[in-house]
Amino acid sequence: MSERYTIGLDYGTDSVRSLIVNTATGEEVASAVFEYPRWKKGLYCDPAKNRFRQHPLDYLEGLEYTIVEALKQAPAGVAEKVAGISVDTTGSTPVAVDERGTPLSLTDGFRENPNAMFVLWKDHTAVQEAAEINALAKKWDTDFTKFEGGVYSSEWFWAKILHVLRDDAGVLRGAYSWVEHCDWIPALLTGNTHPKTLKRSRCAAGHKAMWHEAFGGLPPEEFLVALDPMLSGLRDRLFRETYTCDVAAGTLTPEWARKLGLPANVVVGVGAFDAHLGALGAEIQPYHLSKVMGTSTCDMLVAPLEEVHDRLVSGICGQVDGSIVPGMMGLEAGQSAFGDIYAWFRRLLEWPLQTLLQETNLVEENTRKKLADEISGKIIARLSEEAANIPIGESGLVALDWLNGRRTPDANQNLKGAITGLTLGSDAPRIFRALVEATAFGSKAINDRFTEEGIRIDGVIALGGVAKKSPFVMQVVADVLNMPIKVARSEQACALGSAMAAAVASGIYPNTHEAQARMGGGIESEYLPIPENAEKYQTLYETYKKLGRFIEES
Repeated sequence: MSERYTIGLDYGTDSVRSLIVNTATGEEVASAVFEYPRWKKGLYCDPAKNRFRQHPLDYLEGLEYTIVEALKQAPAGVAEKVAGISVDTTGSTPVAVDERGTPLSLTDGFRENPNAMFVLWKDHTAVQEAAEINALAKKWDTDFTKFEGGVYSSEWFWAKILHVLRDDAGVLRGAYSWVEHCDWIPALLTGNTHPKTLKRSRCAAGHKAMWHEAFGGLPPEEFLVALDPMLSGLRDRLFRETYTCDVAAGTLTPEWARKLGLPANVVVGVGAFDAHLGALGAEIQPYHLSKVMGTSTCDMLVAPLEEVHDRLVSGICGQVDGSIVPGMMGLEAGQSAFGDIYAWFRRLLEWPLQTLLQETNLVEENTRKKLADEISGKIIARLSEEAANIPIGESGLVALDWLNGRRTPDANQNLKGAITGLTLGSDAPRIFRALVEATAFGSKAINDRFTEEGIRIDGVIALGGVAKKSPFVMQVVADVLNMPIKVARSEQACALGSAMAAAVASGIYPNTHEAQARMGGGIESEYLPIPENAEKYQTLYETYKKLGRFIEES
């Protein structure tokens, strides 16, 4: 086989990354990262209202910069040997578009309107709309949420659309249709942006938009109009067919080929969500849980279709034929906050650095900034060192990990976090340890739901920033789960998974299994549970569940 390369384009919450991979060896030959400038400034967001929006220009600028920069870093001649590009993004992250498929925020009259921008996965402004969807689905002849765990979330497609349309009459008038981020980028690159003809991701549609073959596609017009008459006619301007990540969306347009410095015959694959292609990049196997451990967690599991049969797992984020590995059932779960909880606690401790230190005249401005940056950069590492020396259960503290609501099991974005057992002796390391244990308990609740519903878990593969950078957190999770956790070697498993998908979509490999075997990076390390810790944590876990029931019923 002649030397060929693919590019994985990975859109995360804060940045986008392009990774160039040798398809014969899996060597990651070059990469580049672009932080979203508007997002970094906090533009178009209001955390107090749980509103998180991203401007498409952040995505477009990052697309061009990262691919061009990665190609500059790659050995000479690589650009001419690129066969395919595939894209993964956060989700559900939809945007209102006009009839040409252009996001409204790229058109006159909407350029600074947050409602005309991409509604990021973590946006929770649609809690009321999600509740209405759940109530109607339970009364309807068919429960259209049943393949999505039976509980529709404010983080998902229809709830977000309905909220924005109710909130903004201008967007209601201007929106011809709606497109997920993972569908828009391939559509743009291939020039097929019309909402009714662009290829839609099976992953996005099945997990977030209540799409299923058994329903004939999306929920019927009657259901949507009963939900709200302003949804009338929208279904016909959306889609019927969906496609898995091994399918080609088309080839690069001449314009994008010139911009990116690539041949015009480069194949662009159908997009998917980051965690799903991250599972592919981490070489997921049947009944192994792939945990993307970052700001939140996304837990992926695949199982043979004939073994899952008609079994429905309640309270998860959906089960979709082919959403992770084509030809297998993909099941998704996750936590709405994981690393975000540690970041919140760090910001809490940083308050004097960001306020009082900046007011002092004892040191000059440049020194103040350096001091703040140095101390801030050490907080989590030092907390982890100190927390690791605190015996399990010694502090009497138990926390809930619902600071950003609960995704799984049983989505409820109205829920809040809590810490109980506080005393005058509760210092920062003890509180931090309780928060880490809470995130681990949240992970165990997900595992328990799968096994209680008859889906076994044979192993756990971790990827993402927390998995790579925090041995303390990983050991706590291994102890709480009482299972070994393997950490994927690739620093960029999501982008690698996209590159694998591109290798299949462009015809280099016949299926994702072959692409994984040739391009996978293997395992870097493994955390083994400590039996005495696991026993102690089982007792604390019961207290965590009791606290959760109390908070949820209050």
